[in-house]
Amino acid sequence: MSQMLALVIVVLILFIGDVVAVKTKAWIPSVFISAVLFLIGYWTFFPKNIVELAGVPPVVATMMIYLLITNMGTLLSLKELKKQWKTIIISLAGIAGIIALLFGIGTFIFGFKTIVVAIPPLVGGLVSALIMSEGAKEAGLTTLSVFAIVIYVMQGFAGYPLTSIVLKKEGRNLLQKYRSGQLGMAQANEEVAATAVAEPKELKLFKNLPDKYNTDYFKFLRLAFVGFLAFIVSTLLKPVVDISPFVLCLLFGVIARSVGFLERHVLQKANGFGIAIMVLMLFVFDPLQRATPGMIMEILYPLIGCIVLGVIGMYIFSFIIGKVLGVSKHMSFAVSLTALYGFPSDYIITNEVIKSLTKDEKEQEVLTSHMLPPMLVGGFISVTIVSVILAGIFVGFL
Repeated sequence: MSQMLALVIVVLILFIGDVVAVKTKAWIPSVFISAVLFLIGYWTFFPKNIVELAGVPPVVATMMIYLLITNMGTLLSLKELKKQWKTIIISLAGIAGIIALLFGIGTFIFGFKTIVVAIPPLVGGLVSALIMSEGAKEAGLTTLSVFAIVIYVMQGFAGYPLTSIVLKKEGRNLLQKYRSGQLGMAQANEEVAATAVAEPKELKLFKNLPDKYNTDYFKFLRLAFVGFLAFIVSTLLKPVVDISPFVLCLLFGVIARSVGFLERHVLQKANGFGIAIMVLMLFVFDPLQRATPGMIMEILYPLIGCIVLGVIGMYIFSFIIGKVLGVSKHMSFAVSLTALYGFPSDYIITNEVIKSLTKDEKEQEVLTSHMLPPMLVGGFISVTIVSVILAGIFVGFL
C-alpha cells in the first residue's frame, strides 16, 4: 500500500466518524465509529503499520503531544476561572469520586494495574489516553495498552445521554423559576462562556515586536521552546522526583502565557492545531492493530465495570459537594460528567438541550447564561488539566 493511499484511507475514516457524530448530534461519538472502522480494517486488509505508513510514526506523535499540551496550558487564566470556583470544586469532586470508587472497589474486581490505566482516560480524553496507552505498551501490558484507547472511545456512550437527561431536568427547573418570576438574567461571565474562543492577551515580552514578525514559525518556535524547557526540567528532576514532562508542559504553558511569552491558543494562531489533532487521532487508533477479537471480549467486562463505577462515584461526590455549595444536584452531576468528553461536546450538548427546551430567544439566553459557563469550565478543568496530571502520575505505577 502506498503512503498516499494509506493517508487517504485513515483520514477518510476520521471524516466518516465526524459525519456520523454530526448526523446523530453527537449521540454516537465520532471516535467510536472511527475505532470500529479501524478494527474492521486491521482484521481484514489494513497493513498493521498503516498509521506509520501514512506518515505518522511515534516520534511525530510525541512532538504533537508536547505542542498540544503546552498549548492547553495557554488556555488557563486564573481571572477567568475564579468566578466559577464552585464549578471547579464540583468538577474536582467528581474526579475524586471516580478515583475513590475505582480504587476502593474496582481494584478488588479488576486488578490494580487495570484501574491505574483506566482512570486518566476516564477523567480526560485524547492526550491522557495516549499517555496511558504508551505507558502500558512500554511496560509490556499489551491488553491494557488497547484498554486505555477503548475506554476513551466508549466513555461518551455513558456521558452524552446522562448529561442530556440531567441538563434537561435542570433546564426545566430554571424555566419554571424564570416564568414564575423567581429567576432573572444571570450575570454571565463572557470570558468564561467564551473559554474556547477568547482573544489572546498582549504578548508582554514582545510588546515592541511588530506584528509582521510574529509569524507562524515564531509562534511554533516559542511553543517548542516551552516544551523543551519542560523536557529539560523533567530530566533534571528525575533523580529526585519522577515528573512526566507532559505535566510540566501544562504548567509551563500556564506560566508562559501569564508572563506574556505565549499567547492564548498559540497553536491555533500558528495554524497548526488541526494537523496536530489529526496526527494524534490517527496515533490514538494505532494500538488497535494489536487488538484481536478475543482481546476485545476480554476487556469488555472491565470496560463496562470501570465506566459504571466511575459514573456512580461522580454522582455521589458531586451530589454531596453540590449540596454543600448550594448547587442543584442536576447541575452538579452535569458538570462532573464533562470529564467523560470535554470540549466541544460540552458546548454542543448544552446548546442542543437548551434549543430542545424552548424556542423563545429570551428564555434560551437565560438558560445559556446559567448552564453554559459551568459546563465549559467543568470540562476544561477535568479534561484539559487534571487528566493530564493524573496520567503523568499514574503512568509511573505501571
